[in-house]
Amino acid sequence: MLDVRDLAFGFGARRVGADVTFALAKGETLAVLGGNGAGKTTLFRTLLGLLPALNGEIRVDGHAVATLPPRARARRLAYVPQQHAPTFGFTAEEAVLMGRVSHLSTFARPGSTDRAAAADALTRLGIEALAARPVTELAQQAPVLILDEPTASLDFGNRARVLAEIDRLRHGGLTIVFSTHEPDQALAHADRALLLADGRPLALDAVGSALTAANVGRLYRVRVRTVDAGGKHRVFVTE
Repeated sequence: MLDVRDLAFGFGARRVGADVTFALAKGETLAVLGGNGAGKTTLFRTLLGLLPALNGEIRVDGHAVATLPPRARARRLAYVPQQHAPTFGFTAEEAVLMGRVSHLSTFARPGSTDRAAAADALTRLGIEALAARPVTELAQQAPVLILDEPTASLDFGNRARVLAEIDRLRHGGLTIVFSTHEPDQALAHADRALLLADGRPLALDAVGSALTAANVGRLYRVRVRTVDAGGKHRVFVTE
């Protein structure tokens, strides 16, 4: 579904990262971890075709992202940025309906199917009561979803709701890439993990293999150990 080969990324002639290769099938989830400035957001913008790749290739559903027009990209790749400051006070329903643009012809207005998709998205997140209030969400129905730190600044309850929705979407067949600073979060909600250090992979493997105490310690430059939390679960703590 999402195939990335020998990718180098950056801004103009400035290279931020390189040597990124992975392939995700339908329903697979990749967690991307790295310190501040490691290149996670630049990588995501390159995967989306918002920045040109400096080297390598990105294919989604068999199509080279670089050759797809914006509408075709939007049908295949959905994006939730880390921060969003809308110019206008759109309602939640209006903002969600914007995610349906790739399904509409030029100058067409959202129809009953689009409004139903928006209502379903709001209901799944438990915020249908906020439909008339200005809040941002997504109802794009693309098969690949890219989330830049989706739980940043959320309280415990809302973080749990977002992570539960990620699990529901991956079990429903969506291919998901999300960034996080929480190794425990990646262990619980991803199939694989990419650890980016200065733009290059420090590790890329199944979460249980990539997220070792040694790798996490190297990634964040701290002493780390794991604590058995029962069953297959473990948590990371600093020493």
